[in-house]
Amino acid sequence: MPKITVMMDGAVHSEVTLTKERTTIGRRPYNDVVIENLTVSGEHAVLIMEGKQVSVEDLHSTNGTYIDGKAVKRQVLRHGNVMDMGKYKVKFEASVEDDFDKTMMYKPRAAAPAAAMPQAPLTMPELRGSIKVLSGAAAGREMALTKVVTTVGKPGVSVAAVTQRRHNFFVHHVEGNDRMTLNGDVVGDEPVVLKHGDRILLAGTEMQFLQG
Repeated sequence: MPKITVMMDGAVHSEVTLTKERTTIGRRPYNDVVIENLTVSGEHAVLIMEGKQVSVEDLHSTNGTYIDGKAVKRQVLRHGNVMDMGKYKVKFEASVEDDFDKTMMYKPRAAAPAAAMPQAPLTMPELRGSIKVLSGAAAGREMALTKVVTTVGKPGVSVAAVTQRRHNFFVHHVEGNDRMTLNGDVVGDEPVVLKHGDRILLAGTEMQFLQG
């Protein structure tokens, strides 16, 4: 399950696992997460869980709710987001199951630009592939590549896209300065065909591509 860590000046105030559809944060004692500080409004914000997605909504608080220095009214949270509420910081962490590993990300991605990748059929039942994690906390886990485009990596460090096209899987760099390597060779922006058994090193995590 996802959780939040409430901190002030680097010290942990509390840790709360999000199990409800709505988790309220504020100074009043009836809130789910109580922060007794005058910089925090009586009813400051609410965390809304819809499936595996968690959003934060500011409840017209006096001092506002901020993420990365920007005031937010309502915003979907990503793993690692830190919200500023008065003098307190509230860090959001997605569950390991949702993120596959806290350093990795697997999610559907919008289709790549036509210039970079020819369009692929929406479904390709005859094509089967997966990514197996070989190192890190998620070692041994395997993720089936069931989407036309699947992104994998750590936002802000290195993200790559695995794309199905005809009878092959392709991989190419999407973002980040830490370029991934395929069997020891750096992969650039141009798609490269993946072969069964290929070793991928991405964002410090070693993985293997499996097909068949």
